[in-house]
Amino acid sequence: MARPSLTRDEVLDTAANLVRQHGPEALTMRKLAAELGTAVTSIYWHVGNRESLLDALVQRTVADLGEFRPVGRTPAERVVSLARILRRRLRAHPHLIAMAHERGLTERMFLPAREALAREVHAAGLRGARAAEAVRAVQFQVVGFVLVERNRERAPVQQPAQDTPGYDDPALARAFARPVNEERLFVTSVRALTRSLLENK
Repeated sequence: MARPSLTRDEVLDTAANLVRQHGPEALTMRKLAAELGTAVTSIYWHVGNRESLLDALVQRTVADLGEFRPVGRTPAERVVSLARILRRRLRAHPHLIAMAHERGLTERMFLPAREALAREVHAAGLRGARAAEAVRAVQFQVVGFVLVERNRERAPVQQPAQDTPGYDDPALARAFARPVNEERLFVTSVRALTRSLLENK
């Protein structure tokens, strides 16, 4: 018998948790009903079929990404701050982001970030195709970096190379042997990209 207190938000919360723990492919109406302790028909009544449920989760993900409010005195500083916000939010929702991509809704999901970036590249004086190229370049840099981070996290622990033949630079060899500071590397790469995009108008 269905629980009288079940709500749409509770269904979506539980579905999102299943996706977060096991990926989109693990989300079935039967498994969701079992998690909620209710009947499958009750799930349908609250959210419709599985396709409708997935669409609702994508919409919620877009809402969860929230507004993008940059900080900084210059357009370049604000672009870097937007890139950092986007990276942080993508890392907080990896499985839901993958689900949105699989459903062909990535563009919709990135629209708030794209609009915020477009305002900043306009403020820097870029227009038209140059502005679009700059916004896309930053988006691709963020997404690509996040994908590399995720792959590194899932891979076995890597052992640093003991020998570095060809390097006539002991400090470089020592630096390569240390763990990567991913936040610092991300900011360095985005700053360099942004400077190149905005200064070469």
